[in-house]
Amino acid sequence: MIVVAGEALIDLVPGPPQAPSQDGQLPPLLPRRGGGPYNTAIALGRLGSPTAFCSRISTDAFGEALLRGLRDAGVDTSPVQRGGEPTTLAVADISPDGSAGYGFYADGTADRLFALPPALPDATRALSLGTCSLVLEPGAGAYEALLRREARRGVFTALDPNIRPGLIPDPDAYRARFRSWLPDVALLKLSEEDALWLAGAADDPAPASASGTEVVTAAAREWLAAGPAAVVITRGGDGLTVLTPDGGELSVPGERVTVVDTIGAGDTVNAALLHRLDAHHALSRTAVAALGPGDWQDILGFAARAAALTCSRAGAEPPFATELAT
Repeated sequence: MIVVAGEALIDLVPGPPQAPSQDGQLPPLLPRRGGGPYNTAIALGRLGSPTAFCSRISTDAFGEALLRGLRDAGVDTSPVQRGGEPTTLAVADISPDGSAGYGFYADGTADRLFALPPALPDATRALSLGTCSLVLEPGAGAYEALLRREARRGVFTALDPNIRPGLIPDPDAYRARFRSWLPDVALLKLSEEDALWLAGAADDPAPASASGTEVVTAAAREWLAAGPAAVVITRGGDGLTVLTPDGGELSVPGERVTVVDTIGAGDTVNAALLHRLDAHHALSRTAVAALGPGDWQDILGFAARAAALTCSRAGAEPPFATELAT
């Protein structure tokens, strides 16, 4: 079983454009179930991986809708904690190219009060974490403790920092905290933009240039030396790259689709990587180290196809296994 731990929230996504209103009425915002870890769990469930979700979810109507979404995807919700506080809201701002930015309403919400569970399900073989859950206290400390505890008992751990700069009051302190997690992380997956931010180079005027790529690669090599068995960098429509401690590097191109928006694309990559690693019997540091170029070509290609399907439809709607069958 793969356990995904982290926040579940409601994305408020702009609805279809409407005719201008005489009274200045604002465009509608449509509620969609979301949160990076939540989307990852849904994607894993849809792909057919035995999955459980570990979080703290509100007892309000949004919380009930979030639980229904997990159960509909076949995700085990027994590790979910409940609380009477409201559900976190994320207001999405969709750019013309389909990329999404977010503003968060997270003060006093249910997921902030996540507590370290005494144990994960007995069948747990991998643990995936990331996004806001590792930023917002006091819950962040509990998720960090969960990462360390499970890594040290041999569970395969995956981390997607999924940086939201507006939620991080002290960037340097967060960067130091991120580096402290690396000895307990087996698979680090992050976007090129996140890598630049974590490397302190987010102000590079041309992050997609050769110099930006070199900064990301150098940072990834530094992070690899701290502990992960592999680092996967996502580059949007340009595809994915994996770097390994032995100096290996392999890239696959992105799948070309008409992009509706990018909500949930990175979360789908998280799920696809773990699902395909499991298919290669590689949910362990030793097994990841033994993967060859052909294996990584298959794993990254699968993730690229899954992400492309998510980008081809509105909101975080990851694909089902039947849509990726080859």
